[in-house]
Amino acid sequence: MRRNIRIPRILKINWFKELTVSVVFNNGESRTINFKKLLNEIGIDENSPASILFRKEEFEKAELQNGTLSWSNVEQYIGLKNGDQLKVPFEIGADVLLKFSQPEQSEMMNKIGKLVRDARLKSGMTQQELAVISGTSRTYISKIENDRSDIELDTLRKIIETGLGKRLEIRVV
Repeated sequence: MRRNIRIPRILKINWFKELTVSVVFNNGESRTINFKKLLNEIGIDENSPASILFRKEEFEKAELQNGTLSWSNVEQYIGLKNGDQLKVPFEIGADVLLKFSQPEQSEMMNKIGKLVRDARLKSGMTQQELAVISGTSRTYISKIENDRSDIELDTLRKIIETGLGKRLEIRVV
């Protein structure tokens, strides 16, 4: 029987910092990838054309191509049947990038988790009580409070308004 294999895709590059990049995968997760570690792990050394990626200014030339990161600034060629050489970009598949990435710790998510925990404790509720009232699970409440899960806006509204009896206000400043 043929298995359906799901290959992750990168939807957006958020930022670069030194040899680290933050990206958004198609599962909605923002994740960071330490490329110094990744390039060493996959065996890129000073003899490889891709070694230029150890330089910040070259590394930051990454572009998003077909759901993965691509560097056209790397001098890499493949041989064709007729003997010609074709220049191709250096790419690392999104599956490898996902494997070597870490969830990005969002300052906003940290604040939301703390706000939910503080409001729950102030109202004298346990995580289980809040979960039952808001229609979620205790595990999910725990993950939110401990910054281990992203939260959908509708779910946040249920937790705040239905579970805690508060009013949710969101502002963009």
